[in-house]
Amino acid sequence: MSTYMANNQNVECSWYVVDAADKTLGRLASEIAQYIRGKHKPTFTPHVDMGDYVIVVNAEKIKLTGKKWDDKKHYSHTNHPGGINEITYKELRVKDPEFIIEKAVKGMLPHNKLGRKMLKKLKVYSGPNHPHQAQQPEKLEL
Repeated sequence: MSTYMANNQNVECSWYVVDAADKTLGRLASEIAQYIRGKHKPTFTPHVDMGDYVIVVNAEKIKLTGKKWDDKKHYSHTNHPGGINEITYKELRVKDPEFIIEKAVKGMLPHNKLGRKMLKKLKVYSGPNHPHQAQQPEKLEL
């Protein structure tokens, strides 16, 4: 008997909606990453993108524990001398709340071409509405 190996021809993708209101960032991101990667399926194959699409709504209502809103910072660099930029997560929540969830999920996916392809299956929106009604997504309780 041989081990079952999935390939791109026999992968079924579903759509799920997750409400991020009052959910802790890391716990939510790890659950989302499992669905995007496809680890919740019994036919999981590590080298195949067999994950599902996940739509996250209410991204601005995410929770962080402790004093992370003030202490946790996001750094970026312009590649010029002295070009480091830092922004606290409290400021980032106002400026771009979707980025907080995208960055957390990205860190939990494989850091290669397959992981970048999987990240495109994540759709994050700051309000309660999303433009993916045609896909008939199921509500996912995490």
